[in-house]
Amino acid sequence: MIEKVILANLALNEEFARKVVPFLKPEYFHDSVDRAVFDVIDSYSKKYNKFPSKEALGIELSRRDNLSEDAFKACTEFVEGMELDDTDFDWLVDQSEKFCQDKAIYNAIMKSIQVIDDKTGKLSKGSIPALLSDALSVSFDTHIGHDFIGDASARYDFYHTKEVKIPFDLDLFNRITKGGLSRKTLNVILAGTGVGKSLCMCHMAANNLTDGKNVLYITLEMAEERIAERIDANLLDTPLDELELLPKESYEAKMERLRTKCKGRLIIKEYPTSQASSSNFRHLIQELKIKKNFVPDIIYIDYLNICASARIKHGANVNSYTYIKAIAEELRGLAVENDVPIVSATQTTRSGYTSSDVGLEDTSESFGLPATADFMFAVIRTEELDELNQVLVKQLKNRYSDVGTNRRFVIGIDRSKMRLYDCEQSAQDDILDGPVMDKTEFGKRLADTGGKKFDKSMFEDFR
Repeated sequence: MIEKVILANLALNEEFARKVVPFLKPEYFHDSVDRAVFDVIDSYSKKYNKFPSKEALGIELSRRDNLSEDAFKACTEFVEGMELDDTDFDWLVDQSEKFCQDKAIYNAIMKSIQVIDDKTGKLSKGSIPALLSDALSVSFDTHIGHDFIGDASARYDFYHTKEVKIPFDLDLFNRITKGGLSRKTLNVILAGTGVGKSLCMCHMAANNLTDGKNVLYITLEMAEERIAERIDANLLDTPLDELELLPKESYEAKMERLRTKCKGRLIIKEYPTSQASSSNFRHLIQELKIKKNFVPDIIYIDYLNICASARIKHGANVNSYTYIKAIAEELRGLAVENDVPIVSATQTTRSGYTSSDVGLEDTSESFGLPATADFMFAVIRTEELDELNQVLVKQLKNRYSDVGTNRRFVIGIDRSKMRLYDCEQSAQDDILDGPVMDKTEFGKRLADTGGKKFDKSMFEDFR
């Protein structure tokens, strides 16, 4: 049925035809009559850069010498019966995209069966993942670029439109991102084990929720209940180890007050470690929209390194650079598709974990990750900072603003309640007064000078 509707609109609705023809293929039309009609429309549009009228379509069909008399008669009857109805345009485009996706998957499965059944050995079973991957990636991308002259007016309006962002509740983060996280971006936290990657994401998710945003939190490391527990601690202002001591009546009362305060929704979804990719997340987003009427404003993925790639089979003979970069690219693509910021995290290398200063070179497994991310910052923990209930934040990459401004700063941390908070300006002044030192003897000596004075005697023990 949908095939007939698509074909009729290809002939009678030029706007629709120009939008969907680039994505249609002859092999999607399994009925011989439908395929013949599409072949004529497709070849006509390529030759004349316009679409045939019903009359032209009929004439072109009559010139086809590969049609039997019965097939030609069926084609003619179909063309003569074509008429433009009041079908909703957007619905028709969506249905056409689904038609292409369904047919592409069906064809890929049938080809895969042929490969499996091949007794000659001419067809490689290694081609099956590529066949299915190509089919699953079918989608309409109808935007074909920015016309510099033609779109000048729209561009001017863009310059003067305030971008809608997802703000932080931390002043310096808002300052360095010019108001928060932008849509269609990948934002990455770099930290060692136990430093606070998940804590940062849980705090941010809690803030987004109270700010009226719909939050999707995907966890591949901890159980859904553990993530929820951390967000409970944050929003209920109750230490983690005291949550279980709360009487049920008290807990429910707190949750009721929270329910009236939070205008957004939070969905936490757990996947097995290294078993889920952007394809799984994409299907989840679609299911949530249909089943729960839930569309996320921001997505957290905890964390990037233990995701799977949708394009590269786990265990394939590729290096970690290629694999992690592929995951990062897929997640950024997911952010663009859904018009949301995605926040994730990555581990430092061993050297980065033991260092009091971290750089891009300390990104575990792949330098391709910072190349893909829009915003990346390190969270650094030291014994001295622990005593002050602080962590150091260091900007590593920033497409929002100049990374050199407020490159390093400290924020307060309450690990018991899974919270972050702004620090006094005096704490920031201490950071700005000198470099972050390592814990070597040389570092300690240099720190004693405020990081500003070198003396030859400092090097005596290191000759």
